[in-house]
Amino acid sequence: MRTGMVMMALGVLLCASSALVFGEPLRYQQSGFETKGEYPEGWRTWSQRPETLPRVFVDTKVNLGQPGSLAVSGDGNTASYGGWERELSSISPGNWYQFETSYRTEGKLAENWQVVARVDWRNAEGKRRGQPEYAAWATRQGDWTKLRATIQAPKDATSARLQLFLLHAPDASVWWDEVKFTEVASPATRQVKVATVNLHPQKTGAKAASLDKFASLVRSEVPAGTDLILLPEGISLVGTGLKYGDVAAAVPGPDTAFLAELAKEKKAYIVAGLMEREGKALYNTTVLIGRDGKYLGKYRKVYLPREELEGGITPGDSYPVFDTDFGRIGIMVCYDLFFPDPARALATQGAELILLPIWDGPEKLAVARALENGVFLMSSGYGHPTYIMDPNGEFIARAEKNGTVATATIDLSKKYNDEWLGDMRTRRLREIRTDLPIPAPGLLAD
Repeated sequence: MRTGMVMMALGVLLCASSALVFGEPLRYQQSGFETKGEYPEGWRTWSQRPETLPRVFVDTKVNLGQPGSLAVSGDGNTASYGGWERELSSISPGNWYQFETSYRTEGKLAENWQVVARVDWRNAEGKRRGQPEYAAWATRQGDWTKLRATIQAPKDATSARLQLFLLHAPDASVWWDEVKFTEVASPATRQVKVATVNLHPQKTGAKAASLDKFASLVRSEVPAGTDLILLPEGISLVGTGLKYGDVAAAVPGPDTAFLAELAKEKKAYIVAGLMEREGKALYNTTVLIGRDGKYLGKYRKVYLPREELEGGITPGDSYPVFDTDFGRIGIMVCYDLFFPDPARALATQGAELILLPIWDGPEKLAVARALENGVFLMSSGYGHPTYIMDPNGEFIARAEKNGTVATATIDLSKKYNDEWLGDMRTRRLREIRTDLPIPAPGLLAD
């Protein structure tokens, strides 16, 4: 029987540590978990205590094609925590690995924190090295969900424990299948040149005059080769002395066409705040223009202070993210900064850089938003300072004076790990509790 037919019959393609030729990259893949013994070869169960071990078994009826999947059931036990584990040796410290697996669930649970696939790195003595890494990013594929992570083995790590768990879900079950762990090339760096504008036009009297001032500063001060340029909130309103409705225009429309010419000239993405009119509604809108001048999308400010509500502005109702040729970005505007959910919504959708056009507001809140979500954050403001901030909440560059531009080159591929907690960008995704009901704001209990 040919080798390929043997592999298909067994449902296993396995090049684990015991089968490696010295010096070859680690490649482990398994789909199908039929077993003649208690557990599939190489797999074991794990929980901190016997009484917290969930019900763990091989299910021959649920799978992704090959017979058998690794099942974990809460089995009515609120304290249950654990599941399946397999250890792969021949890990090379500092090398990169891709971890993938798929799961399906049944019952009541919060998937983001109760369904866990992670890598627990160990040294030759079996002691933990670094911090466990979650497979945090997910895609739906019918009844199944695929998890993935590209991660770097820590210093002194010699083995990787692949762990497929169910946590504190007494009324739920999870089935795991198609487990892959493969050594890969180091991710390419993604160096992005960004610029943000500090400009507060005064007494221009007209929208066109205010827009021209921004365009003039971008042309003179933003360096060639810049990938993305951020302008403040309401550039079609600031300095005019006019009301929202006096300057609002369709989006896309004449104001985005003005920005399109500037974007084509600079060969850069432009993010800028405008006043938008659609039917009877006015919106505080920020637009994204591509390098070629193409209108790519907009974000309508969700959190409006009462001054804007009383002024006739309608709130937005979503937090879109946008893919660029260098990575995924998100936008929030001014008063959004005062609330944690806009930045959280963008980060959970994979935004690596958040753009903040802003009039004014506390700088410390911006530090919190960057730090709690593990994202780069850029602001362009009037009363609020103009800066570029890294995922640790540290300032990379600032434009202190009116009429200046802050520039920096940021690396979106760089990981900002906490020494004791690990990669908090993905860890928060897999540990945040969004399943608990939050009481209605201001409603006091009897």
